[in-house]
Amino acid sequence: MSESTPKAKKQELEIVEPVGARVLIRKDEDKKQTKSGIHLPDKIEIPTLTGRVVAVSAEVDNDEDYPIQQYDKVLFAPTDAVPVDFEGDNRLFVVPVENIVAVFRKAK
Repeated sequence: MSESTPKAKKQELEIVEPVGARVLIRKDEDKKQTKSGIHLPDKIEIPTLTGRVVAVSAEVDNDEDYPIQQYDKVLFAPTDAVPVDFEGDNRLFVVPVENIVAVFRKAK
C-alpha cells in the first residue's frame, strides 16, 4: 500500500545571528502614554531607546569587556542601528556593541 499524500516538509526556523561586535535587539514598544497618565494620539509616540538582547555575536560573547548577555534589557543609542526586516513588527535591530550605553540589572 502506498501513501498518496506527500510527506510534510519540516519547516525550518530562520534565525538572525549578528557578526562582529554587534548584538540583535528587540526594541521595546514606543510609549503611547506619558508618565503622568496622559494618553497620546495614535500618531504621536514617545520613542524608546530600550530593548531586550535577542542574540549576541560570538565576538561579544567571548570578550570579557562586554558584560552583555542574551535577554538583558539595555539602553542603546539608535544612530547606527540597522533594522532587520524579519518580522512584521519591524522591532529587531542589529546594534554595534559600542552603542549600548547601559545594561539594566537587579541589585543583589
